[in-house]
Amino acid sequence: MLGLVFAAAAAAQQPSPIIERHEGDDYTRYELLAPDSAQFKIVYEVTATRPGARFYFNVIRKGSEASDEAVFDQMMGQPLPFKVVSGAEARAAGQAGADLDANYIQATLARPVPEHGETRLRIDKTYKDAKSYYREGDLIVFNRGLGIKRNAVVLPAGYELVACNVPSQVLSERDGRIAISFLNTYPGEAPLVVKARALPKPAAALARLAGAAPAARATVARPAPAAAPSQPSMAFRLNERAHQDREIVYFLQQPETHAFALYHDYTESRPGIDKYFNVVRAGSRASDPGARLLDTGEALKVETLKGSQILADKLDIGEPVEPGTEVVVIRFPAVQKGQSARLRISETYTDPGRYYMDGDEFVWDRSLGRPRNAVVLPAGWSVTASSIPAVVTMTDDGRVRLDYDNPRPDDLAVLLKGRRR
Repeated sequence: MLGLVFAAAAAAQQPSPIIERHEGDDYTRYELLAPDSAQFKIVYEVTATRPGARFYFNVIRKGSEASDEAVFDQMMGQPLPFKVVSGAEARAAGQAGADLDANYIQATLARPVPEHGETRLRIDKTYKDAKSYYREGDLIVFNRGLGIKRNAVVLPAGYELVACNVPSQVLSERDGRIAISFLNTYPGEAPLVVKARALPKPAAALARLAGAAPAARATVARPAPAAAPSQPSMAFRLNERAHQDREIVYFLQQPETHAFALYHDYTESRPGIDKYFNVVRAGSRASDPGARLLDTGEALKVETLKGSQILADKLDIGEPVEPGTEVVVIRFPAVQKGQSARLRISETYTDPGRYYMDGDEFVWDRSLGRPRNAVVLPAGWSVTASSIPAVVTMTDDGRVRLDYDNPRPDDLAVLLKGRRR
C-alpha cells in the first residue's frame, strides 16, 4: 500500500535542492446539468502544500448555492470527513485571511501535509447559480470568470457547442457529451462564455424512445488513413491537455558548465505500476538523480542503467534499447486499484549542444513537451531573448524565471538567451 515507510536504502537517495512552486496544480471540471436547473456539478482537484497542515479549506463562491459536497484523498482514493464553516470559523481553524462574509468546506486531511511533500485532494460539489448558467433564447449560456489555471466545461447531453470566447480544445466524452478544455494563460480570471443549443433528435433516437428497433444502417468499408511512424496518434492529439498533470522546472547553472538541474512531477494511477523510466536524451549526460513520493515526502530508490543492463533486467522503457541507451529507473510501491502516486524526479543534465556560450550571451535551446514548463536563469544573469512567449517573474533569491504554458499537444521549441548583469 502507498504511504508505508520505505527501506533505509531508499532514504539515502535525496533529490537535488529545488525551488518549489505549486501554482497551476488546481484543475476544475464543470458539468452543466439540466438547462433550466441553473445547476452545474464541480469536480475540483487541488494540492495542499503547507507542511504540517491538518485541514484544507475550499471557499464556497458567493452567489452560488452549494450542495452534494464530498472530499476525497487522491493518494488513497478514499473519502475524507468535512464540514461547512463560516469565514470566522475558518480563521479560527487556521485559514488566515479567510473572508468573513464567505463559507468554506473544511476538509480534515488523512495525514498532515508532509515536509518535502504535498497532499492531493478532490472536492466534489454542485452549485446552483442562475447568474452563471442560464437560458438566452434557444441557447444555454455558461458565463463565469475562472481564476483556476486548468479548466473544463462539459455540456449537457444532446447539446452542441456554438460559441466559446476562450481558445479551447473541443473534445467528446465517452458518453457523447461535448466538452471544452483550456489552460488559463490570463494573469487573472479567464472571462469564459460558453454557448450551446439543443441538437434536433434524430429519427433513430425517437424510434428507440418509442420502443421500436432502429433501422439497420449500411456501412461502407474504408481503408485506415496512412500516417507517418513519427506522427502522434489521434488519441494522443485528442487527449485533454489541461488535465495532464506533468510539469517540469529547469534551473540553469553557470553557462560554462553546460549544466542545468531540473525536477519534473507526474501522477501515476495505473494499477500495478511500480517503476518510472526517464530516458536520457542523446547528447546529454545525467547526474545526481533523485526522486521523492510527494504524497508522503519520502525519498525513493533511484538507479541509472545502461543498454546491456536494461536488456538483462528485461525492462520495457518504451523505446528500442541501443548500447548507448541510458535510463534512470525510479522504483516505488506498486499503485493499487483506485489509488495514485505523485512523483517528483530530479537530476542534473550536462548538454553542450543545447546549453552554451555564444559571445557574451548564453544560449539554451531545448524542446519542451509538457503543458507546464519553467526555466530559471543562472544567478547573476538577465534574459535577452525568448523565442516562445513566456510569463517572466523573479524568484525569492533574485533569479529570473520564465514560465511556458503550452495548451497545444505538440512541443515548444524554446530558444532562450541571456547576458550577465
